Amino acid sequence: MSFNLFDFSLKLAGFPMKEAQKHFTEILSVPENEYEAFIEKKKSEIVKFHLEHNSFYKNLCKGKNVENWNDLPVLTKADLQQPLSQRLSDGFSEKDVFVNKTSGSSGTPFIFAKDKPAHALTWASIIYRFGWYNINFNTSYQARFYGIPKDFIGYRKERLKDFLSKRYRFSIFDLSDAVLEKVLLKFRKEKFEYINGYTSSIVLFAKYLKDKNVILKEVCPTLKSCMTTSEMLFPEDRLLLETQFGIPIINEYGASELDLIAFENPQGEWQVNAETLFVEILGDNNLPVPNGQEGRIVITSLYNKAHPFIRYEIGDIGVLDQKSTFKKPILKQLIGRTNDVAVLPSGKKSPGLTFYYVTKSIIEDDGNVKEFIIKQTKIDSFEIDYVSEKELSTDQISKIKEAIALYLEPHLNFTFHRKETLERSNRGKLKQFKSMI
Repeated sequence: MSFNLFDFSLKLAGFPMKEAQKHFTEILSVPENEYEAFIEKKKSEIVKFHLEHNSFYKNLCKGKNVENWNDLPVLTKADLQQPLSQRLSDGFSEKDVFVNKTSGSSGTPFIFAKDKPAHALTWASIIYRFGWYNINFNTSYQARFYGIPKDFIGYRKERLKDFLSKRYRFSIFDLSDAVLEKVLLKFRKEKFEYINGYTSSIVLFAKYLKDKNVILKEVCPTLKSCMTTSEMLFPEDRLLLETQFGIPIINEYGASELDLIAFENPQGEWQVNAETLFVEILGDNNLPVPNGQEGRIVITSLYNKAHPFIRYEIGDIGVLDQKSTFKKPILKQLIGRTNDVAVLPSGKKSPGLTFYYVTKSIIEDDGNVKEFIIKQTKIDSFEIDYVSEKELSTDQISKIKEAIALYLEPHLNFTFHRKETLERSNRGKLKQFKSMI
């Protein structure tokens, strides 16, 4: 089909794609030695704009030295939990901007807005990065592992978007073997070029393929690559995906209210988007930490005039590589969410994903356990909900307890619950660790 349906659908929605792609190309052409000055200019322009045209941001900056970047307030999700109309810049209304809602995986969902040129620039950035792997949104057919709204109108709307975006969606709310069998059947029939979706669901599909002794590329030869997003991709899961799919696995990190934040480049580095965003890693004093040190990920959207995302704390902890430059920052590590920290009886604080990781290394040895989540219910008590063919053995449970005592600390209490399915968010995300205290 020569008609470019995807481009047309963006144009129809009022996103000036031609201008955005020209603008994006201009940003890319700024030389490395001029890039720091270019970013500084963009930072001061967006701050100046919002101080002049956005009363929500003006109030937030009251009493701050707005001339000094590090004195600007760090914007939190809690700050944004007020009606959108109160946060929009002068001259913008909800009718003429792109409006959406965050997934709420951080526990604080909110409605946000982007002006149409800024959102078009986001699309230019996504198209550019997927292009590294010869994926063309007009012609490449996507197998999409995502949630889908349950209500009739929401469901129809997503299906239409899928049609316009040349993708087929597998709903991830039920991933039983019977459903995964149908998914595999679809891969045998269709000429999918790439897979995109939530990490945990794609990993479940790969485990099913392993059980059936199937390599996906052999049954669907048109497949080129797989992009995982929204949840942590652990090294052994990547290995499983590479083995069972027989294609490159590309890890992306993004946020709907911003853009793609980091996308794995063909050299295997997690390249940070330095075209539309400015990414900082901050310590407890809200000052940047040196590259190589971990801190809170704080992001500025350099082009969104409808709504300020300036020094916006996304809720994740990460590390920038020491070899990062202004034009090509590299995300060395994404450690997890700031609100997913386990506080232990000894006073020690540990990222909840450490529990998940340690448990995972034992629990999945024999392929019996398909998925699991960990909840901290009290300072010394944890619950593990898991989906499996048979109950965990006493031996496995004691091994988990030993490993946790070794990696974290001893004398913690665990209860294990075998479940038919695990609780997912309304978008279909699996929250691997959750602290209830």
